[in-house]
Amino acid sequence: MTPFTPSTALRRAAGSLAAAGLLAAASLAGAAAPAGAADVPVFALGGPAETGLNPYPESGEPRHSTVGITVNNPSQDEENGGYGGDFTLTFDLSGIEGVAEVAFDGESGSADCEVTGAKAVCEDWGIWPGNQRAADLLVTAAEGSRAGDTGTIRVTGEAEGATFTPFTTRLTVGGTDLVMEELPFDQELNPGDEQQAPITFSNRGSRDADGVLLTLMYTRGLDIPQRYANCEYTEDDPDVPGIGWTTALCSVEGAFEAGETYTLATPLTIEATTRAYYDTFVYRIHEDGAAQRTAQRAGAPFARGAGPVLKAVPVKASQQGATARGSDLNPEDNQQEADFRTKNTADFVAYGDEASGAAGTTVKADIGFRNEGPAWIGHLRSGEPVATVDFTVPQGASVTAKPDRCRAVTADGKYREDQKSPAPRYVCDTSMTVWDGADLGLPFELRIDKALIGADGEVTVRSTWLQNPALPFDPKPANNTAFLVLNGEGDGSDSGGSTGGSSGGGSGEPSTPPTSAPDPEESPSGTSGPSASTTSGGSAGTTGGSGGGGGLASTGSIVLIASGTAAAALAAGLVLFTAARRRTARHV
Repeated sequence: MTPFTPSTALRRAAGSLAAAGLLAAASLAGAAAPAGAADVPVFALGGPAETGLNPYPESGEPRHSTVGITVNNPSQDEENGGYGGDFTLTFDLSGIEGVAEVAFDGESGSADCEVTGAKAVCEDWGIWPGNQRAADLLVTAAEGSRAGDTGTIRVTGEAEGATFTPFTTRLTVGGTDLVMEELPFDQELNPGDEQQAPITFSNRGSRDADGVLLTLMYTRGLDIPQRYANCEYTEDDPDVPGIGWTTALCSVEGAFEAGETYTLATPLTIEATTRAYYDTFVYRIHEDGAAQRTAQRAGAPFARGAGPVLKAVPVKASQQGATARGSDLNPEDNQQEADFRTKNTADFVAYGDEASGAAGTTVKADIGFRNEGPAWIGHLRSGEPVATVDFTVPQGASVTAKPDRCRAVTADGKYREDQKSPAPRYVCDTSMTVWDGADLGLPFELRIDKALIGADGEVTVRSTWLQNPALPFDPKPANNTAFLVLNGEGDGSDSGGSTGGSSGGGSGEPSTPPTSAPDPEESPSGTSGPSASTTSGGSAGTTGGSGGGGGLASTGSIVLIASGTAAAALAAGLVLFTAARRRTARHV
């Protein structure tokens, strides 16, 4: 088992964001079980529901398949939710006698595993929150076995002060081996470019495939204009920030013979839209079936297309006959991916705000930026933030509340260990994607320590590199900076009242050097002091809306992945992400 600590868990979750989006996850049986008795953790064992085995060869060594057994800790507490004791996994191999032989991959992790007759035992330590690999079984067809022979392995677990839900996986000799061929795409594009995608796949297994399920996934800047009658389509929820995948599941009927290669009767058309920049196209193939379609849908709502039927035709003669059914012998070659770079731009426009209040009061301000397009920007493979909002606090004020994603830095933008006391400057990273039309707002609260007329703080959207702040995709750097102005001249600051925010989202130019504001208690208007403008939250002073407002979406986890986020998507993958107000048009 690969060593797994809380820190590696977090790193893998981030890196899997892009992968989660870019790579097909194996269908796992066994979900996290509900907690049992109080304080007794319940861990769920899992893995692939079924694995196909290459038939025992007439000569040479048999080819092995890998069955990855996982253990899931359902705790959401990354800091304190881990199990820090020894645990034992026991594998009942009696169900595969005469069907398969089992060994363990000694290089894949730290588990100490031993096979004795019809039983195997693995011993290890530590189960951290989330899903982790527990053991890798190397399985081969047994000598004398025949295509179609099948059997099961049952896995149970034991640990002091914890319980495990058991898991059973099936092994079958023979099966399909669907292989997706890589297409030679032109990957440097202009908006509006179209190119053909003659999806081609082979069946290199030992039996025919009874229908195939073609899965197509493409990011926000790409499109396949034709919607086919035998395909189901879904798009990521526009109110949920992320990569913005469109997914098509196409059930193609036919007997796809072992040893034969097939291509689409009519190639797909891939288009780079006006919002394309960095984009990814994923295409994979599986044998069709209700279980496979359910796994690929993953609970998302799909709608059927209304166009022609997508068909596949053979491109070369059959090389071998078919035998009994089984699962895919090598699922790792079922998928291909292509990345595209489109010559396009995105205009990131910073906005500030205006607020006023007397000394000792607290005011609120919304700062941030808008992506006025035309492109969306996503770092799907690396999972790195697209940009950073760099905010310098106005003179005479200190930050009392900030968004969670923002961190305090020194006045020159360097690392600052103290994150609790007010800082002169804050930096706030975006997630790995910023959609076209996104309005990314950051709500701050500031205490006015000294009322200065026209004190301003710079709000800049830049790259994540302080030494190289230019955004490579942004052709209008002049509007990357705005200002948060406190007690601007003529805004009624002498009464401690509120001001109206600028419709453009704050001042685009710095104010004149700040001077001390009059004491509201001595105002000629006779208005009362700070308590007169106390907000419902108990802080005196209010601000006008920024006009841009909006929420800076959280990073989530795409790997591209991604992953990932994932992935991370990815993901992870590529992975991989809502504060303040949300609108349908806001995404990150």
